[in-house]
Amino acid sequence: MNQLFSTLDWAIIVAYLIGIVGLGVVAGTMRRRQEQGGEGGHYFLAGHTLTWPIIGLAMFAANISTVHLVSLAEAAYKYGLVYGNYEWMAGFTLIVLSLFFAPLYLRSKVATAPDFLERRFNRRCRDVLTVISLFSAIVIHMGVALYTAAWVLRGILGLEPGAKILGVDALLLFIAVIGLLTGIYTMMGGLLAVVWTESLQTILLLIGAVAITIAAFEKIGGWSELVHTLASHPHPLAAVPGNKINWGTGNFLHIIRDGNDPSGLPWYSIILGYPVIGIWYFCCDQTIVQRILAAKDEQNARFGPLFCAFLKIFPVFLFVLPGVICVALVQNHAFGGEDPQTAADTYTFMLTHLLPAGLKGLVAAALLAAAMQTCSAALNSTATLVAFDLFKRYRPNLGDHQLVKIGKLTTVAGTVLAIVASPIFGHYTTIFEGINKLISYVSPPVTAVFLLGIFWKRASSSAAVMTLVSGIFLGCITFYLDWNGIYRGNFMLTAFWLLVVCLAIMVIGSFTFPETLKADSKRLVWNNLAEPFQASIPGGKLTRYRFAYIAILIIFLSLFLAFR
Repeated sequence: MNQLFSTLDWAIIVAYLIGIVGLGVVAGTMRRRQEQGGEGGHYFLAGHTLTWPIIGLAMFAANISTVHLVSLAEAAYKYGLVYGNYEWMAGFTLIVLSLFFAPLYLRSKVATAPDFLERRFNRRCRDVLTVISLFSAIVIHMGVALYTAAWVLRGILGLEPGAKILGVDALLLFIAVIGLLTGIYTMMGGLLAVVWTESLQTILLLIGAVAITIAAFEKIGGWSELVHTLASHPHPLAAVPGNKINWGTGNFLHIIRDGNDPSGLPWYSIILGYPVIGIWYFCCDQTIVQRILAAKDEQNARFGPLFCAFLKIFPVFLFVLPGVICVALVQNHAFGGEDPQTAADTYTFMLTHLLPAGLKGLVAAALLAAAMQTCSAALNSTATLVAFDLFKRYRPNLGDHQLVKIGKLTTVAGTVLAIVASPIFGHYTTIFEGINKLISYVSPPVTAVFLLGIFWKRASSSAAVMTLVSGIFLGCITFYLDWNGIYRGNFMLTAFWLLVVCLAIMVIGSFTFPETLKADSKRLVWNNLAEPFQASIPGGKLTRYRFAYIAILIIFLSLFLAFR
């Protein structure tokens, strides 16, 4: 047993695992009591009972995973605050979700994002998007979360890469255990168990992140000392043999970078590339969108993303900044000459060296919470996609009980597939790089089809199918070239140019194969950009939304200016 972890720490971790599975089982019991003829609606969409605080927390929890705690700290240790762009740019994307996408989703009364695409275009669009959504849920959401959580457990146990437990590779064993525990409570409880456990896990996650940040900040001696240390000492990795990166740690606290920055994330690549992956991730991906579809009404569906946007202010300070502070602490020899063995060990290094007994166990539990909440969200969305978009298509008379049974079996299968797929992320330099590269290759065709689908009434279903199929083909080629080292350009700019190509295919295809907008589809298209601001909103006053939109815009613009 790792000497850096006390018996109390391990007791907290074990108690957490037992408690979270138990909470999921209790949620499943309550769900069954509430069903009364609507079993499918309760299992997959929580009976359309979610209010905006739960929606916001659940979206934040589904988005924030162990990847954020571990990989953002890893990226920050190497490059500084620049990766915080992903968090603060999300605020603008969530406004887009609240303003334009959420009302149309609620009014269409669909259970999945592919279902919405069928109602706007045709069945073939739904089938293609279902395949993309299943891939993203199992590989991008679950796979990376399991791999990162297993890496963390390996680190806190002090195991070397390749170490074995009971003759099994420790990393694979941890992946399997975390995946199976998550699959159990997700299968039994459905979406209600997911949002319950997500809300609790988010609170635990934030407590752990705050503890690390405060401990690191106090140890460095405050902001002035942090700035001075970074500016006056070489980067710890600069002395590593074979290093080819020319670090400038004086630039570490700036989020906006130029084209020569070693991070490879200049400001223009963020401006051009992030909307492509952000709109897909927050506005079109089933794992995130499912919380909107389960909203009690349109008012809650709109306020939920805005609350999530507010929460996205904090990850830069709680997940990214600690990695920067760790650089300064190592520069000051605050750990007696010790430093993380690799940049990927940054967060676990701080966990084991900065926190007292008991709190270490709590933060370690938070790391597990981050992985499990992402996996549970992805599992439930996978079950919903398979039940509604695959089985119900060919057997439309399937009852709710049969759909729930299919959903549970899908949860089991999805867990196994995610466990098998997760080691793919060991191929990349950093885990965060791996996940964002995959998203950059998957998202452009989906973003193009949804944007033109809801804002351009002349967009045709034939063009939408062409765009999705050709976009997937181009994404696969780009992935192959990158995986084999044939081409490795800026993946954010790659996402932008793939979007441009997909938009061109969509526009040309719509003029070449024109279609009259179906009567049922008219309510799924905005006639003009001003319409969402002018329409009356059931259950609330329009001024509340305008105030919230303006406030969030001002906050995020101010943050970018402050850390430019």
